[in-house]
Amino acid sequence: MQTIKDKVVVITGASSGLGEATARLLSAEGATVVLGARRAERLKTLADELNAKGGKTLAVATDVTDRQQVKQLVDTAVEKFGRIDVMINNAGLMQQSPLDKLKVDEWDNMIDINIKGVLYGIAAALPHMERQKFGHIINVSSVAGHKVTPAGVVYCATKHAVRAISEGLRTEVKPYNIRTTTISPGAVDTELPSHITDTESAAGIQGFYKGYAIPADSFARAVVFAVTQPEDVDINEILFRPTRQEL
Repeated sequence: MQTIKDKVVVITGASSGLGEATARLLSAEGATVVLGARRAERLKTLADELNAKGGKTLAVATDVTDRQQVKQLVDTAVEKFGRIDVMINNAGLMQQSPLDKLKVDEWDNMIDINIKGVLYGIAAALPHMERQKFGHIINVSSVAGHKVTPAGVVYCATKHAVRAISEGLRTEVKPYNIRTTTISPGAVDTELPSHITDTESAAGIQGFYKGYAIPADSFARAVVFAVTQPEDVDINEILFRPTRQEL
């Protein structure tokens, strides 16, 4: 098994939820974590906390809808620490509503963050990993990347896209010894449901999460599982749910 200690890990969407939980666990295991998110103050607070506990953490304000900012995040990690071992494309947005509500701005938001943000993360990390001849790219999909639900059509489409992108990436990076993992969580306790503006959809989703969601460190443990496998083992996909979740 590989060790996490001293691995250089870049995480987008790191200021809360899955990203924050993963940063905390990886830092505790000895990884160097480079954190990207839009909320700079919250990101800095997390980095300061982890560093005070003996971690090696760097915060870089990053909007994943801006390709240059994502490139700067990754380039900063490589310039400061010499390499990038793991790229976790975690930043995501869930805004659910029936299509006939025509919340087109929200569709655009999800496409920009959930799809283009992942692509920008790959574009930033891949040249370094190809040069190194090693690396691990982890993309975050969802149970919604396996099923399509009413009022969740566009969100589901973006998460299906993440799985397609990840599978295509997997087939292309074999000459460079790069591993790829897609992690698809079910209901996990994060801020995602709070982004839903459609009242009826919000009530249903938030009620469901209140009854079923499991802690965000469940995702962090899935990351640890994928990253710590022997070098010749490539965990391509992890799909997990709360035990009680039917969907």
